[in-house]
Amino acid sequence: MNTLMKCTIAVLTCTGTLALAGCNVGPKYRRPQVPAPPTFRGPDEAAVSSDPKDSLGDQQWSTVFREPELQDLIRQALANNFDLRVAAQRVLEAQSQIRITRAAGLPTINVGGTGIGADLPSSLGDSLGGSNPLSFGSINLSAAWTPDFWGLYRKQTEAARQQMLAQSWAQRAVRMTLIGQVATSYFTLRSLDQQLEVAKQTLKARQDSVDLTKRLENGGSAPLSDVRQAEQLLFTASAQIPQLEQQIQQQENTMSLLMGKTPGPVTHIDPSALSPVPQDLPVGLPSQLLERRPDIQQAEAQLAAANAQVGVAKAQFFPQLSISASAGVGGDSFSNIFDPDGKTIYGLGTLAQPIFAGGKIRGQYELSKQQKEEMVLTYQKTILAAFRDVSNSLIAVNKQHATRAEQQKLVAAAQDATRLANIRYQAGSTGYLEVLTTDTNLFNARLNLINAEQSEALSLVQLYQALGGGWQQ
Repeated sequence: MNTLMKCTIAVLTCTGTLALAGCNVGPKYRRPQVPAPPTFRGPDEAAVSSDPKDSLGDQQWSTVFREPELQDLIRQALANNFDLRVAAQRVLEAQSQIRITRAAGLPTINVGGTGIGADLPSSLGDSLGGSNPLSFGSINLSAAWTPDFWGLYRKQTEAARQQMLAQSWAQRAVRMTLIGQVATSYFTLRSLDQQLEVAKQTLKARQDSVDLTKRLENGGSAPLSDVRQAEQLLFTASAQIPQLEQQIQQQENTMSLLMGKTPGPVTHIDPSALSPVPQDLPVGLPSQLLERRPDIQQAEAQLAAANAQVGVAKAQFFPQLSISASAGVGGDSFSNIFDPDGKTIYGLGTLAQPIFAGGKIRGQYELSKQQKEEMVLTYQKTILAAFRDVSNSLIAVNKQHATRAEQQKLVAAAQDATRLANIRYQAGSTGYLEVLTTDTNLFNARLNLINAEQSEALSLVQLYQALGGGWQQ
């Protein structure tokens, strides 16, 4: 049997040397040049730290988001999130596709056998000259190969590898996005919690105000209109409470989905969650984004795959040589099936050269080049968008911090104005309209301050994502 196999694949072995010396048509991949600015644009053209050894994007997410309950939520999401698991599965699918694509350039070998026989009665067997039930049997071995002279299969495999690499970077992008989504949902929950607390405190204060105006109205010191105005304030605050409770519970359901769980409550009680964001955060050099941002790496891998597809299309212009060989042995009994005199060996080679295909091959080649140019533009745009994201995030961190500081001053002024208005009203120096106005302004100012604190916390999340942080294991 060893001799038979050696004979069967002899032609394939001899041709292998020629295949190894074949050409690999198609352009070699070269990264497009995209000029990077020396530093990121900060707020009001302020200087931005550009130390290449120190960047927020290189830090682990656990050092950026230090709230223990937020860290626990992120860990649960990384372990159970369905989008992340789907992304991991797609990487495995791409790995399998590489094996399928690579197999097209390897020889195929098949073995088979046939047997025809009958168990005849002894009287009939004697009349036919024998009683052996086997009438005929054969075993055959075949092999086929299309040598990759022009690099067709190598370019297809290269494209598949780049697509797998793109899926790997897509998985990292999903991980980075997931961390940002969990942090965003968490800060939103804490903001809603604080707004609910403000609404409840305001409701209690306004209930006291209603009681006061009723006493004054009963004593003849205030008109009924004051009571109705006080009730307006009361019902405005009470109407806010169910709306905020609805948003909190729905946001908890959103968080549960991110963690791969059924809808349910989520822990969010840390009082320091919306603390001020540190200023002058390090961001590193803009050129480092090309290596750190997953979306940029994914776009480059897709560009490299498109570049390989140009080689695949170009290889279609050249002739394709197909080689096949087959060998078999047979006989009319077990004893002579493997008789060397009964073996048959033959080989076949075909050479096909495209002559006319109605412009299909030329069209495929032009299409592959145009698709590559499209991916070049996509890659360049992705890089510029990354620079924009970082600059916008730096501006947001600075401006949201300033907004928070001014909003705190507004709340302090509104609190004092409300206090003075209540004193004047109880002394009979002013009407209830002044109390209504100042109290409404205070309520809105406190809610706006919480929104400013939330926006500042989210600006840190956005900056961390813009710098490509969070996907590192």
